[in-house]
Amino acid sequence: MIISPSAKNICNTCGVRYGTSIIPTICEICADDRQYLGFNGQVWTSYNELATKSTIRFSRLLSTIYDLRISPSFAIAQKAHLILSSSGNVLWDCLPFIDDQTIAFIRSLGGISAIAISHPHYYSLMQDWATAFDCPIYLHASDREWIKDPGGYIELWNGTTKKLWDNISIVHVAGHFPGSTILHLPDHGRAGCLLTGDSIYVAPSRRHMSFMYSYPNHIPLPKKDIEFIYERVHPLPFDAMYGAFEWMNIAEGARTIFERSISRHLSIY
Repeated sequence: MIISPSAKNICNTCGVRYGTSIIPTICEICADDRQYLGFNGQVWTSYNELATKSTIRFSRLLSTIYDLRISPSFAIAQKAHLILSSSGNVLWDCLPFIDDQTIAFIRSLGGISAIAISHPHYYSLMQDWATAFDCPIYLHASDREWIKDPGGYIELWNGTTKKLWDNISIVHVAGHFPGSTILHLPDHGRAGCLLTGDSIYVAPSRRHMSFMYSYPNHIPLPKKDIEFIYERVHPLPFDAMYGAFEWMNIAEGARTIFERSISRHLSIY
Protein backbone atom coordinates (compact mmCIF):
# COMPACT_ATOMS: atom_id res chain seq x y z
CA MET A 1 0.00 0.00 0.00
CA ILE A 2 1.40 3.40 -0.98
CA ILE A 3 1.19 6.02 1.77
CA SER A 4 -0.76 9.18 0.74
CA PRO A 5 -0.47 8.61 -3.04
CA SER A 6 -2.14 11.89 -4.00
CA ALA A 7 -0.31 14.14 -1.52
CA LYS A 8 2.34 16.46 -2.97
CA ASN A 9 4.93 15.44 -0.38
CA ILE A 10 7.88 14.19 -2.49
CA CYS A 11 10.65 16.69 -3.23
CA ASN A 12 11.22 16.90 -6.97
CA THR A 13 14.96 17.61 -6.51
CA CYS A 14 16.07 15.01 -3.94
CA GLY A 15 13.14 12.58 -4.07
CA VAL A 16 12.69 12.42 -0.29
CA ARG A 17 9.11 11.93 0.88
CA TYR A 18 7.84 13.98 3.83
CA GLY A 19 5.49 11.96 5.99
CA THR A 20 4.50 14.84 8.25
CA SER A 21 1.11 16.55 8.03
CA ILE A 22 2.74 19.94 7.39
CA ILE A 23 5.04 20.11 4.38
CA PRO A 24 7.73 22.83 4.68
CA THR A 25 7.95 25.65 2.17
CA ILE A 26 11.42 24.45 1.18
CA CYS A 27 12.78 20.90 1.43
CA GLU A 28 15.09 20.98 4.44
CA ILE A 29 17.39 18.37 2.91
CA CYS A 30 17.85 20.35 -0.31
CA ALA A 31 18.33 23.61 1.62
CA ASP A 32 21.40 22.11 3.29
CA ASP A 33 24.83 22.87 1.77
CA ARG A 34 25.26 19.25 0.69
CA GLN A 35 22.35 19.52 -1.76
CA TYR A 36 20.63 22.38 -3.62
CA LEU A 37 17.20 23.71 -4.43
CA GLY A 38 15.90 22.97 -7.91
CA PHE A 39 16.71 25.53 -10.60
CA ASN A 40 12.98 26.29 -10.82
CA GLY A 41 12.64 26.70 -7.08
CA GLN A 42 11.00 24.24 -4.72
CA VAL A 43 8.71 21.79 -6.51
CA TRP A 44 6.73 19.05 -4.79
CA THR A 45 5.22 16.07 -6.56
CA SER A 46 3.00 13.16 -5.59
CA TYR A 47 3.31 9.41 -5.93
CA ASN A 48 0.36 9.42 -8.35
CA GLU A 49 2.12 11.92 -10.61
CA LEU A 50 5.28 9.78 -10.63
CA ALA A 51 3.27 6.63 -11.32
CA THR A 52 1.96 7.98 -14.62
CA LYS A 53 5.45 7.87 -16.15
CA SER A 54 7.75 5.77 -13.96
CA THR A 55 8.93 2.19 -13.87
CA ILE A 56 11.79 0.46 -12.07
CA ARG A 57 14.49 -1.22 -14.11
CA PHE A 58 16.57 -4.09 -12.72
CA SER A 59 20.10 -5.00 -13.82
CA ARG A 60 22.05 -7.98 -12.53
CA LEU A 61 25.57 -7.07 -11.43
CA LEU A 62 26.47 -10.41 -9.87
CA SER A 63 24.58 -13.63 -9.27
CA THR A 64 23.63 -12.23 -5.85
CA ILE A 65 23.35 -8.48 -6.55
CA TYR A 66 20.86 -6.51 -8.62
CA ASP A 67 20.77 -2.77 -9.08
CA LEU A 68 17.45 -0.92 -9.34
CA ARG A 69 16.80 2.50 -10.81
CA ILE A 70 13.81 4.59 -11.81
CA SER A 71 13.16 5.00 -15.54
CA PRO A 72 13.01 7.72 -16.73
CA SER A 73 15.41 9.10 -14.13
CA PHE A 74 13.93 11.21 -11.34
CA ALA A 75 15.40 13.52 -8.68
CA ILE A 76 18.99 12.48 -7.81
CA ALA A 77 18.66 9.37 -10.01
CA GLN A 78 20.57 7.09 -7.64
CA LYS A 79 20.63 3.31 -7.81
CA ALA A 80 19.46 1.03 -5.06
CA HIS A 81 20.87 -2.51 -4.73
CA LEU A 82 19.15 -5.76 -3.86
CA ILE A 83 21.47 -8.30 -2.24
CA LEU A 84 20.30 -11.90 -2.31
CA SER A 85 21.35 -13.96 0.69
CA SER A 86 20.23 -17.30 2.10
CA SER A 87 19.19 -15.88 5.48
CA GLY A 88 17.33 -12.92 4.00
CA ASN A 89 17.66 -10.36 1.22
CA VAL A 90 18.82 -6.80 1.90
CA LEU A 91 17.87 -3.60 0.06
CA TRP A 92 20.77 -1.14 0.11
CA ASP A 93 19.68 2.47 -0.32
CA CYS A 94 16.21 3.29 -1.58
CA LEU A 95 14.26 4.82 -4.47
CA PRO A 96 11.52 7.47 -4.51
CA PHE A 97 9.13 5.12 -6.32
CA ILE A 98 7.78 1.60 -5.91
CA ASP A 99 5.07 -0.26 -7.83
CA ASP A 100 3.26 -3.60 -7.84
CA GLN A 101 5.49 -5.06 -10.58
CA THR A 102 8.60 -4.29 -8.55
CA ILE A 103 7.10 -5.76 -5.39
CA ALA A 104 6.09 -8.94 -7.24
CA PHE A 105 9.52 -9.38 -8.81
CA ILE A 106 11.36 -8.91 -5.52
CA ARG A 107 8.99 -11.31 -3.78
CA SER A 108 9.79 -13.88 -6.45
CA LEU A 109 13.43 -13.57 -5.33
CA GLY A 110 12.59 -14.02 -1.65
CA GLY A 111 11.43 -10.55 -0.63
CA ILE A 112 13.36 -8.11 1.54
CA SER A 113 14.31 -8.79 5.16
CA ALA A 114 15.98 -5.44 5.85
CA ILE A 115 16.55 -2.04 4.29
CA ALA A 116 19.80 -0.19 5.01
CA ILE A 117 20.31 3.35 3.73
CA SER A 118 23.66 5.08 3.38
CA HIS A 119 22.59 8.67 4.11
CA PRO A 120 19.58 11.05 4.11
CA HIS A 121 19.66 11.94 0.40
CA TYR A 122 18.43 8.40 -0.29
CA TYR A 123 15.75 8.09 2.40
CA SER A 124 13.26 8.65 -0.47
CA LEU A 125 10.14 6.45 -0.04
CA MET A 126 11.69 4.23 2.64
CA GLN A 127 8.46 3.82 4.61
CA ASP A 128 6.54 2.63 1.54
CA TRP A 129 9.24 0.07 0.75
CA ALA A 130 9.32 -1.14 4.35
CA THR A 131 5.52 -1.37 4.43
CA ALA A 132 5.48 -3.43 1.24
CA PHE A 133 7.93 -5.99 2.65
CA ASP A 134 7.21 -5.60 6.39
CA CYS A 135 10.89 -5.19 7.21
CA PRO A 136 13.05 -2.87 9.34
CA ILE A 137 14.89 0.18 8.03
CA TYR A 138 18.37 0.51 9.55
CA LEU A 139 19.60 4.11 9.81
CA HIS A 140 22.57 5.39 11.75
CA ALA A 141 21.47 7.42 14.76
CA SER A 142 23.85 10.28 13.91
CA ASP A 143 21.48 11.26 11.08
CA ARG A 144 18.24 11.15 13.06
CA GLU A 145 17.60 14.89 12.53
CA TRP A 146 17.19 14.29 8.79
CA ILE A 147 14.38 11.74 9.07
CA LYS A 148 11.40 13.45 7.41
CA ASP A 149 9.17 10.37 7.25
CA PRO A 150 9.20 8.85 10.75
CA GLY A 151 7.55 5.54 11.46
CA GLY A 152 7.71 2.25 13.28
CA TYR A 153 9.86 0.48 10.71
CA ILE A 154 12.91 2.66 11.44
CA GLU A 155 15.55 1.16 13.73
CA LEU A 156 18.35 3.53 14.66
CA TRP A 157 21.74 2.11 15.52
CA ASN A 158 24.96 3.52 16.96
CA GLY A 159 28.61 2.58 16.84
CA THR A 160 30.96 1.28 14.17
CA THR A 161 29.19 -1.76 12.72
CA LYS A 162 25.68 -3.17 12.49
CA LYS A 163 25.99 -6.89 11.78
CA LEU A 164 23.08 -8.39 9.87
CA TRP A 165 23.48 -12.03 8.79
CA ASP A 166 25.56 -14.18 6.42
CA ASN A 167 28.56 -11.91 7.19
CA ILE A 168 26.75 -8.83 5.84
CA SER A 169 27.53 -5.66 7.82
CA ILE A 170 26.61 -1.98 7.73
CA VAL A 171 29.74 0.04 8.49
CA HIS A 172 29.71 3.62 9.75
CA VAL A 173 32.22 5.80 7.88
CA ALA A 174 30.77 9.34 8.42
CA GLY A 175 32.21 12.02 6.12
CA HIS A 176 29.45 13.06 3.72
CA PHE A 177 26.97 13.01 6.64
CA PRO A 178 27.76 12.28 10.29
CA GLY A 179 25.90 8.98 9.97
CA SER A 180 27.00 7.96 6.46
CA THR A 181 27.44 4.21 6.06
CA ILE A 182 28.59 1.60 3.56
CA LEU A 183 27.54 -2.05 3.19
CA HIS A 184 30.25 -4.71 3.40
CA LEU A 185 29.69 -8.02 1.59
CA PRO A 186 32.83 -10.13 2.17
CA ASP A 187 31.30 -13.27 0.63
CA HIS A 188 29.99 -11.69 -2.57
CA GLY A 189 32.03 -11.35 -5.74
CA ARG A 190 35.54 -12.66 -6.28
CA ALA A 191 37.00 -11.34 -3.03
CA GLY A 192 34.27 -9.33 -1.35
CA CYS A 193 32.66 -6.02 -2.26
CA LEU A 194 31.51 -2.70 -0.86
CA LEU A 195 28.30 -0.82 -1.63
CA THR A 196 29.17 2.78 -0.90
CA GLY A 197 26.30 5.18 -1.59
CA ASP A 198 28.00 8.60 -1.72
CA SER A 199 30.52 7.90 1.04
CA ILE A 200 33.08 6.86 -1.57
CA TYR A 201 32.37 8.39 -4.97
CA VAL A 202 33.63 6.47 -7.98
CA ALA A 203 34.75 8.73 -10.83
CA PRO A 204 33.40 8.12 -14.37
CA SER A 205 36.82 6.83 -15.44
CA ARG A 206 36.61 4.23 -12.62
CA ARG A 207 40.30 4.89 -11.96
CA HIS A 208 39.73 7.39 -9.14
CA MET A 209 37.51 7.91 -6.11
CA SER A 210 36.63 11.05 -4.16
CA PHE A 211 35.41 11.84 -0.66
CA MET A 212 33.35 15.02 -0.41
CA TYR A 213 31.13 16.91 1.99
CA SER A 214 29.02 18.02 -0.98
CA TYR A 215 29.36 16.52 -4.44
CA PRO A 216 27.03 18.86 -6.40
CA ASN A 217 28.49 21.95 -4.67
CA HIS A 218 32.10 20.67 -4.76
CA ILE A 219 32.79 21.15 -1.05
CA PRO A 220 35.63 18.90 0.12
CA LEU A 221 35.89 17.04 3.39
CA PRO A 222 38.49 18.07 5.95
CA LYS A 223 41.56 15.87 6.30
CA LYS A 224 40.39 14.25 9.55
CA ASP A 225 37.18 13.00 7.91
CA ILE A 226 39.07 11.38 5.03
CA GLU A 227 41.42 9.75 7.53
CA PHE A 228 38.38 8.46 9.44
CA ILE A 229 36.94 6.89 6.27
CA TYR A 230 40.28 5.20 5.64
CA GLU A 231 40.44 3.84 9.20
CA ARG A 232 37.00 2.26 8.80
CA VAL A 233 37.43 0.91 5.25
CA HIS A 234 41.07 -0.22 5.15
CA PRO A 235 40.57 -3.31 7.39
CA LEU A 236 37.68 -4.63 5.27
CA PRO A 237 38.34 -7.34 2.66
CA PHE A 238 37.01 -6.27 -0.75
CA ASP A 239 37.95 -6.24 -4.40
CA ALA A 240 34.75 -4.86 -6.00
CA MET A 241 32.86 -1.64 -5.33
CA TYR A 242 29.41 -0.46 -6.42
CA GLY A 243 28.37 3.15 -5.91
CA ALA A 244 25.19 5.13 -6.25
CA PHE A 245 25.13 5.83 -10.00
CA GLU A 246 25.18 3.84 -13.20
CA TRP A 247 28.89 4.19 -13.98
CA MET A 248 30.01 3.39 -10.43
CA ASN A 249 30.73 -0.31 -10.89
CA ILE A 250 34.25 -1.59 -10.28
CA ALA A 251 34.26 -5.36 -10.66
CA GLU A 252 37.86 -5.87 -9.54
CA GLY A 253 40.82 -3.89 -8.28
CA ALA A 254 38.71 -1.49 -6.18
CA ARG A 255 40.97 -1.74 -3.12
CA THR A 256 44.01 -0.54 -5.07
CA ILE A 257 42.04 2.39 -6.48
CA PHE A 258 40.69 3.23 -3.01
CA GLU A 259 44.14 3.23 -1.40
CA ARG A 260 45.64 5.33 -4.19
CA SER A 261 42.74 7.81 -4.08
CA ILE A 262 43.02 8.23 -0.31
CA SER A 263 46.73 8.98 -0.64
CA ARG A 264 46.08 11.52 -3.37
CA HIS A 265 43.43 13.35 -1.36
CA LEU A 266 45.52 13.43 1.81
CA SER A 267 48.55 14.73 -0.08
CA ILE A 268 46.66 17.96 -0.79
CA TYR A 269 46.47 18.93 2.89
